[in-house]
Amino acid sequence: MATTGVLIAFEGLDQSGKETQAQLLRDRLKEEGRKARIVSFPDYSTSIGEELARALQGERDYTPEVMQLLYVANRYERKPDLIRWVEGGLVVLCDRYLASSVAYGEAYGLDAAWLLDIQRFLPQPTLTILLDITPEAALARKAADRDRYERDLAMLARARESYHRQASTAGWVRIDGDRDRGEVAADILTAVSARLWPP
Repeated sequence: MATTGVLIAFEGLDQSGKETQAQLLRDRLKEEGRKARIVSFPDYSTSIGEELARALQGERDYTPEVMQLLYVANRYERKPDLIRWVEGGLVVLCDRYLASSVAYGEAYGLDAAWLLDIQRFLPQPTLTILLDITPEAALARKAADRDRYERDLAMLARARESYHRQASTAGWVRIDGDRDRGEVAADILTAVSARLWPP
C-alpha cells in the first residue's frame, strides 16, 4: 500500500458519468483497503461556489474570463484540504478539476496556457481520467434543468476537442464513457491500477 496519497481527476462533458465512476472507484479502492474520498468541483458550499451557482442559473452575467477565475478560485478555496488529504495518504478523487477550466475556457476562446498558469500552485493530478462522450450523448442524458453550459451544443463540441488535445499528453487516460457503467468502471480500475499501483 502506498504511504502517500494520490489525486485522480475525473474529467469530461456533463453527464459523462464522472460522479458515478468516482463513487464506484472509491468503493472499490476501499474494498482493497485504501482510504479514498471524493471532492466535487465546483464546490457550491463555499462563498465563491454560491456565486458560481447563481451565474450558472443565469442570475449573473459574467464574462468567460471572470467565470474561469471564479472556478479556479473555488479550487484554491479547497487547496489546504487537498494537500492535507494527499499528504495523509488518501486517494483523492476529483469530480472535475484543472482540465475543466482549460476545456471550457478554450471553448469560449480563452488561452489554454493562461488557464494552466493560474492553476499551477494547485495540487497537480497524479492521473486524469477523461470519460469521453459526444455532445449529443451529453444532451440526451439530461433532458431538463440544464445550466447555461449544458444547453450549448457547439460549445460542448469545442470543449470536447480541448479534452482530446489535453488527453494526448502524459498523465491522462481516455475512456469511452458511452457504454455500460460496469464496463467503464472495469476499464478505469485497470488503468488506475496499472498506472499507479503496478504489481
